[in-house]
Amino acid sequence: MHVGEALSFSVQALRSNPVRSVLTGLGMMIGTASVILVVTISLTSQNYILEQIEAVGSNMIFASFEIGSQQAAAEVSGDFIKRGDLEAVRQQLSDRIVAATGVETSFDNISTEGKIQRLMVIGSDEYYKSVRNLQVLAGRFLDTSDVQLRQKVALLTEKLARRLYGSQQGAIGNMIQVHGLQFTIIGTFKEKVESFGQSELNTETVVIPITVERYFSEYERIDPLYVQVRDANDVDNVTKLVNNILESRHRAGAKYKVENLSAILNAAKSIAFALTLVLIVVSAIALIISGIGIMNIMLVTVTERTREIGVRMAVGASRGDILMQFLTEAVIISIAGGTLGILAGVALPLSVQFFVENIQIPISALSIVIAFSVSCAVGLIFGMLPANRASRLHPTEALRYE
Repeated sequence: MHVGEALSFSVQALRSNPVRSVLTGLGMMIGTASVILVVTISLTSQNYILEQIEAVGSNMIFASFEIGSQQAAAEVSGDFIKRGDLEAVRQQLSDRIVAATGVETSFDNISTEGKIQRLMVIGSDEYYKSVRNLQVLAGRFLDTSDVQLRQKVALLTEKLARRLYGSQQGAIGNMIQVHGLQFTIIGTFKEKVESFGQSELNTETVVIPITVERYFSEYERIDPLYVQVRDANDVDNVTKLVNNILESRHRAGAKYKVENLSAILNAAKSIAFALTLVLIVVSAIALIISGIGIMNIMLVTVTERTREIGVRMAVGASRGDILMQFLTEAVIISIAGGTLGILAGVALPLSVQFFVENIQIPISALSIVIAFSVSCAVGLIFGMLPANRASRLHPTEALRYE
């Protein structure tokens, strides 16, 4: 029997019982679509997580002094990171970093809407925006002259500006009292990637020049110190150098916590990879179940068509011909269901992009190839037992079968 004849006989046999054929192929369609959807969801979530971490600053280093639980601030004030340490980092690592900045923090009771509210006040410089990846919504950010001339200017976070003045632009030019002094609001901003309060910034924060903030702090203390490294591959080395610079400029025994996001980034990649493997295993189980369904239906088909098999053998069909015909039927069902599953698995993610703006859902070409290959393999593997059983029927016994 030629392949063309086997295909022709198989199509005729499947068309003779269309409902059974469609339901059998439906299982394969669902299994194949699940493989593509699972891989797509995994890739999308992995890319999103990694983009969020990288947007916070995959090249960023942050350092702070580790104060002991039994130590008072006055006892270790000399070990705090100072602006001199910040300048030392900038000078000694100038060829390996993009920028370095520091943050000094205090709190003040500010009158808002007739109520006294305790707000966080951050002192920083012109490099804070780029290092922390901040987005200016209205006005401008601090510049070099604001810091050097100790200008009484301030920036408000998005939520605080909207609550006090109704809009971002409406806050520009107004005055706000901080530590008893009047500051002119020059801009409003937000984090490009929300840190959900896990950084020094919260939803209602005032930023002023660090050279002004120094007069409102009992001790000079930069916490944290941020460093943006030029080359991502150099982050670990620069992290060690920053730690060495800080320790060399302070008394022996002073401990500094110098970290970067590389470990978090690597952990996120590992978790995403493990999640992908788990989801693929689940999808593989769905495909195996579909294959078992094909095998069961083909076994039933062999039983129902026993007399037909006997007639074909009586007129000269060989065991190989019978094997090829039933194996071809199983493969056709598997490939047809797999192809429809691939179309569904690709169409669903693509359709989401028409309803959700600014979202890119990657479709893995490898997952499509794997899904199609697996659907073919499932047809061959799970169709082999029924086809083999059909080919081993004895012609005389098959003809007597009722």
